[in-house]
Amino acid sequence: MIRLKNNMQKTLPEGWKNVKIDEISNLINGKAFKPSDWTVTGLPIIRIQNLNDPTKPYNYFNGEVEPKYHVNNGDVLLSWSGTPGTSFGAHIWQGGDAVLNQHIFRVEISEDRLLKKIFVYAVNLRLNDLIHNAHGGVGLSHITKTRLEKIEITLPPLPTQHKIVEILEEADNLRKLRQQADEKMKNLVPSIFIDMFGDPVMNEKRWYIVRLGEILHGIDSGWSPICEQNARSNNSDWAVLTLGAITTCYFKPTENKLLPSHLVIKKQIEVKKGDVLFCRKNTKDLVGACVYVFNTYPKLLMSDTIFRLDYKKDKIWGQYLWSLLIEKNFRKSIQVLASGSAGSMPNISKQKLLNFKIPLPPLSLQQEFAERVEEIEAEKGRQAESKKKLDELFQSLMQRAFAGELMV
Repeated sequence: MIRLKNNMQKTLPEGWKNVKIDEISNLINGKAFKPSDWTVTGLPIIRIQNLNDPTKPYNYFNGEVEPKYHVNNGDVLLSWSGTPGTSFGAHIWQGGDAVLNQHIFRVEISEDRLLKKIFVYAVNLRLNDLIHNAHGGVGLSHITKTRLEKIEITLPPLPTQHKIVEILEEADNLRKLRQQADEKMKNLVPSIFIDMFGDPVMNEKRWYIVRLGEILHGIDSGWSPICEQNARSNNSDWAVLTLGAITTCYFKPTENKLLPSHLVIKKQIEVKKGDVLFCRKNTKDLVGACVYVFNTYPKLLMSDTIFRLDYKKDKIWGQYLWSLLIEKNFRKSIQVLASGSAGSMPNISKQKLLNFKIPLPPLSLQQEFAERVEEIEAEKGRQAESKKKLDELFQSLMQRAFAGELMV
């Protein structure tokens, strides 16, 4: 029996009612596409990562599939498997003709009773309760079709649904504007880098060229003990970073695994503010990712797939080194260093990295760049706080809307 914290126990307005999902919709699961089905042309295969981040790459399928697996603009999709808190959720697809991968339901809805956007808002409002109570919120999880179909959502009269959508869309648009500003801010540092230092591959400004080993004290290796499957719950616990902490080239301290309490801590590999961390081993596209650690996050250790570039502060600024190594064209020349046998992930050795040549502008110019980067990072922190408040406002509006508390 599914036990959910009931957010709908209050008396509803006249004409409103609580309904189970299977009373108002039909859930159709996607197809289990295999890697051998993937092609470079054809229709994009919608995976969970594509719902959460439209910039994520697609696999494609160039063949025949049953019509039930086809997706068009305006279709409602519901992801039901993955990491609780990040993978689950309802969406309205706007990415053009595509085919649906497994672990995602296409939701058939009769809009003479229920607007698609109302379904998306209502399900997303209830989803956290289901994940928490049915799966514990730890590790990889999935929600069965039977469980999903028995979730109750609030169904207002159709005219009220239109008014609720209007109110929530206005609030949601504020969140989207905040997200667009965040994207522009993300592109600001690379733009300033090119403006100040030019293309590092062409080196048209004719900066002095040095081996990476000349500006490093050394390269520190990490450690990969057998950890718990879950991330740490607070900063008082020791944890080991996963590759997800650096693959985006922006440090994500929450991407970690809890270290068992009986292990002896290797404090010498604890991550510190100002560190430049480098991914030595990953897939072909992700190897060579690099991050700069702007803040102190205590008790986080490097994994053995991560190097720390122990740079000489009188030779190079960490913010410059990081920005150089992730510059899109320069990074390709680093990824060429990776090697590995068939079936294994490419790896970049310390020796190859130490011998790799980089442009080295004057320290004063690097300092000017570093100061601008720090200013941008501070502004990003303020924007993150603004985003948090907008998200909280939107959640509050959704809760009030489906409790019948908004004046609509």
